[in-house]
Amino acid sequence: MQQIVLPPIALGLISMPWAIFNRPSIQLASLKTYLDAQEPRTVTTTLFHPYLTVAADLKTETYHYLAKDSWAGEALYSPLLFSEQYVSAEKLFQSRCKKETGLQHLTFQSCTELLDQSLDKWLENIDFSAFDLIGFSICFNQLIASLTAAERIKKRCPNLPIVIGGSGCVGDIGPSLLNTFPQIDYVISGEGENALLQLCESLRPTAASVTLPAGIISRQSERCTTKCCDGISDINSLPPPDYHPYFEEMKQIFPNQSFIPVLPIEFSRGCWWNKCSFCNLNLQWHGYRWKKATTMLRELKEQSREHQCLDFCFTDNALPPKETDTFFSTLAETETDYDFFAEVRVITDPDTLRRYRKGGLTTIQVGIESLSTSLLKKMNKGTTAIENIAAMRQSAEAGIQLEGNLITDFPGSTTEEVAETLKNLDFILPYTPLSAASFFLGHGSPVASNPTAYGIVALTWHAKNQQLFPKDTLNGLSMLIKGYRGDRLIQKKKWQEVKMKIESWHQFHRSRNSNHPPLSYRDGNQFLLIRQEQMKGPTLQHRLQGNSRKLYLFCRRIRSMKEISREFPTIKKSTMRRFFHDLHHKKLLFQENDHFLALAVKH
Repeated sequence: MQQIVLPPIALGLISMPWAIFNRPSIQLASLKTYLDAQEPRTVTTTLFHPYLTVAADLKTETYHYLAKDSWAGEALYSPLLFSEQYVSAEKLFQSRCKKETGLQHLTFQSCTELLDQSLDKWLENIDFSAFDLIGFSICFNQLIASLTAAERIKKRCPNLPIVIGGSGCVGDIGPSLLNTFPQIDYVISGEGENALLQLCESLRPTAASVTLPAGIISRQSERCTTKCCDGISDINSLPPPDYHPYFEEMKQIFPNQSFIPVLPIEFSRGCWWNKCSFCNLNLQWHGYRWKKATTMLRELKEQSREHQCLDFCFTDNALPPKETDTFFSTLAETETDYDFFAEVRVITDPDTLRRYRKGGLTTIQVGIESLSTSLLKKMNKGTTAIENIAAMRQSAEAGIQLEGNLITDFPGSTTEEVAETLKNLDFILPYTPLSAASFFLGHGSPVASNPTAYGIVALTWHAKNQQLFPKDTLNGLSMLIKGYRGDRLIQKKKWQEVKMKIESWHQFHRSRNSNHPPLSYRDGNQFLLIRQEQMKGPTLQHRLQGNSRKLYLFCRRIRSMKEISREFPTIKKSTMRRFFHDLHHKKLLFQENDHFLALAVKH
């Protein structure tokens, strides 16, 4: 008897705006590679990147600024899904555009019309009847665009099932979306590789009554769970993401290749710290797992050679320290001009950052969040103010651009913590400015799970989501960002001076026209020359000689008084304290309790 061979399930995966246009979607590419690697091959996967089409229609610079401001981007799609929200969405859009020079020339009507036409044109060029399942990867700023596209696909092919997944669908957010929007048939909560494969298998004509994993919910099932799907236990076993579909689309849409893409790479999943009280970035991950340095190096070289790219961004929430050391130390011995962006935990060791820079790490995003040790403890950051300042200093000296936020308006902040922040801002004037980031309440974060411990008396809908969604619709949704009642207005008033000081910090760096770092030293072997720019006033020059020079250089990394005394046993502690007090007063050195850090960087 001849065995009947059924055709594979035809799966289409879509990433909508506002994904970063010069990066392929690692979510789509990873899912495709995983499904393609299965034997026997029961799924054929086609990837779509309509955000490239939108970037071309809007022009890449405008798209870039809209992708940076997720509220402005979501506001543009809101009236395409909810016509009654036009006026309120326009108000939100206009308020966001006022804050960004690159968006001030835009009009709401022209942008929404362009997106409407762009979406319809893109949909008309695809034969959705050829697919058995369509999936959307939804991250933070892709929700409304994805729901809009899914609705229009359903109108064209009412019987075509649609599944959504990603960080924007995790936990009880997924069921609320499924119950609210009829264009959705399935939700995958958590990591998608195995879950998507099992969902595709359940759609095969020969599939019997298949029980889907708990992390997959469907419109047909009575089950409604917030459990996440199990992840891949050993991510070293995963094949590298397949970025060929992105490059093929890019060449069609941008035939002159006006930009060279930055390729996302994944060293780990989850966060090895995973304790920050405000963070909800790890809800979809099933524990912390990481790749070996040898695996990461092999994948890097394959992707670079295949796509002739040298620019990469790690998608990790926090790089795995030990394997990262090996990775960058190995690359430091090569002559390839790689360029990396990564999110890292605070690194205070200057030698580590110098190795990383030599290996190609040029930009890092560090979870600074606060310059108050007391507030850092409330945030459960596991760092102190002097450690955060050390991370900024060591990055500057290593030649690594540090990006970071300073969270303001944190619920329960005290007047003393605000005052400490204001005082410590004076010491980090020489370094790249942090961004002021007003606290937002993230779904599933420790603060949201235990709000009363932070003085929050009630959870509400975020004011901006109330501008994007009709009230009846919003009432049925669990959203990634929540509003709250508590001490918000009090905190906003408390932190106003900090926000103003941060803006002055930015202005100071914008107005500089010197190639010198604002606070730098030159070593004369027997003496040290320190050059110090001020916010107001002339540039100062300082000279340290003999033991003063030695003490200052010894404190280029955080040193305790015990360490310093052991290194300089002939110098009285009282003499050292007077010396350090003077340097602290001059903002040349930072002191926290009995720990000291020299702030000038080698020029």
